[in-house]
Amino acid sequence: MLKLVQNEVSKILSKKKLWLISAILIILIALFAYGQNYQYKTSLQKYSNTNVESGVDSWKPIIKQQISDFKNRLNSQNTREYSKNNLKVQIDQYQYYLDNNINPLTPSAAKFSVKFMEQAIYMFLPLLIIILAADSVSGEFSAKTIKILLTRAIPRWKVLLSKYLALLILFSVVILETLMLSILISGFMFNSWGFSEPIATGFKSVAGKLDASNVIKLLQWQYIILVYSIGWFIACIVGTISFMVSVLVRNTATSIGVMMASLIGGSFLQFFIADWPSVKYFFVINLNLPQYLTGSYQPISGMSLVFSTLVLLAWAVCALVVSFWVFTKQDILV
Repeated sequence: MLKLVQNEVSKILSKKKLWLISAILIILIALFAYGQNYQYKTSLQKYSNTNVESGVDSWKPIIKQQISDFKNRLNSQNTREYSKNNLKVQIDQYQYYLDNNINPLTPSAAKFSVKFMEQAIYMFLPLLIIILAADSVSGEFSAKTIKILLTRAIPRWKVLLSKYLALLILFSVVILETLMLSILISGFMFNSWGFSEPIATGFKSVAGKLDASNVIKLLQWQYIILVYSIGWFIACIVGTISFMVSVLVRNTATSIGVMMASLIGGSFLQFFIADWPSVKYFFVINLNLPQYLTGSYQPISGMSLVFSTLVLLAWAVCALVVSFWVFTKQDILV
């Protein structure tokens, strides 16, 4: 089995997909870090009227002003009810930061790496995983190599399992690479690491209000491990579903198209989730697990970290069962 997995890893590496993913990560992380740094300096000048090299408490005037801005938007007649609930949660959360002297604004490598993964986990990370996984089986059909692969005296399930394990290894590489590049690039740009700074997590949104009763304080390096572990979990879920689609459709372009359509369609379904509760069982709706750590407002009661995790696990298990059943039973006519 080990030899089969090594062979599959080598096969994927020979396609130079990781080089493409690395290039995409470097460009986007650099742009994202530059934008965050520029935004912070602009906010300092706008809200606190101080030089950007001011003292450690320069973030407090910005938070106070942003709370004031949120309250003005909250009282506006043009603000929708869903947005008002989000604003209420944001105001309570910012007030908590002020009361507990937790700086959420001043950029550092630790904060940036967390923020990048939180933003990437819903759309960008799944796209990278689709690049790796979409042709894992369908590529063998497209290249007309599937018969050669299956003529060896190896059970089909072992062939498929080796492909899946190889993908899991490469998913882990992508997550680690994202973490290292985020830390190195942002650390160079911000000139601050911030791994020992405190962060509060465990907020809950209840009826449009922030519940901080179960909040725990962690150090940034601990929170990084937590968020990137969630990122790895999401990568495995999306990769497993992509793996199933690759087995079913036998065509790389179609496999990528199906997964892309699922991601884009899921983002549109978010707008109807309050009126169509059954949408919450679609895997794309549950990808954004970090929102449960930050206290983002949930429009449907019953959705929680445990619920979304179980939904995603159910999708992954079903995808694996379908993949192995179809691959071991289907006729190979290529």
